[in-house]
Amino acid sequence: MTNSSIASALALAAISFTLTVIWGTPLIRLLQYLNIGKVIRLEGPQQHQKKFGTPTMGGLMIILPVTLVTLLLNATALIGLKLLGLSVAVPLITMIGYSVLGAIDDWEGIRGSRRGLGMQARTKFIIQVVLAVIIAIVIHEVLKVPDLYLPFVSGIVSLGIFYVPIAAFFIVGFSNAINFTDGLDGMAGLISATAFAAYGVIAMLQGQEFLTRFCFTVSGAILGFLWFNVHPAQLFMGDTGSLALGSTLAVVALMSGQLLLLPIIAIIPVSITLSIIIQTLYFKYTRRKYGEGRRIFKMAPLHHHLELSGWSETQIVQRFWLITLLAALLGVALAEI
Repeated sequence: MTNSSIASALALAAISFTLTVIWGTPLIRLLQYLNIGKVIRLEGPQQHQKKFGTPTMGGLMIILPVTLVTLLLNATALIGLKLLGLSVAVPLITMIGYSVLGAIDDWEGIRGSRRGLGMQARTKFIIQVVLAVIIAIVIHEVLKVPDLYLPFVSGIVSLGIFYVPIAAFFIVGFSNAINFTDGLDGMAGLISATAFAAYGVIAMLQGQEFLTRFCFTVSGAILGFLWFNVHPAQLFMGDTGSLALGSTLAVVALMSGQLLLLPIIAIIPVSITLSIIIQTLYFKYTRRKYGEGRRIFKMAPLHHHLELSGWSETQIVQRFWLITLLAALLGVALAEI
């Protein structure tokens, strides 16, 4: 990529950040007017009860600027239905699709018939899987991106018929992983912004100019969202944002061919998801064997365990972000090996 391309990618990050900050306050006022406030679990850490009623569905603050900037930037390619335009349209459509799903879930949990619960888990999961399979097929059969790059291995590794199920697994998995990570003020945003920036650099090194621009546009918008979401948060992204960011991050990783670096770059969401799986499996195992369920963590996900262990919310977020930053640097380095 040329210096001008790099400069334009960084400029887009600044533009999306500015747009997000500008319309952030009006969105918060609108959400407050509509009484779209967060419902806090009673069994969660007690210090979280003061967050009850904080506006949620704040993912809209990210999605709309990214959509606007991306469509304006790629209008000619999208209208012409060129491959270059499709390469940008796929992650954008993924973001919008999962954002709509998340918004429905948020609305059901706040104002719908399942207040405090959201959509039925099975229904939500099935829709996630269907969307993921369709997206995976488009990436593989239409965009024809490289299947997989491996560190220390030259050339492209073919996944054959396993590509679509593996890709769909990562899309669904990371849409939920970022969702689980969205439990403390600013945490999901900081981790997502860093991960998108890392894949922006990887795409830049690969010469994927439009994917680079998209990644930095998303990263800039997330930073703009963090202007309102850092502790103490004025709003939460909700499933509207977390499902969209997680699924789109997986799609970006697929389009770069560096899918196996995603668990490294997004090590915190992976760790948080594993803590939930371990806690659930161990509880079921001990209940079946001893007649009562036992727990490894004081509470899952992992960040709630650390809170109950005496860590402050700010300490957890800052330390998790530092780990993510180091993991992102490692991921970019491995992408060049």
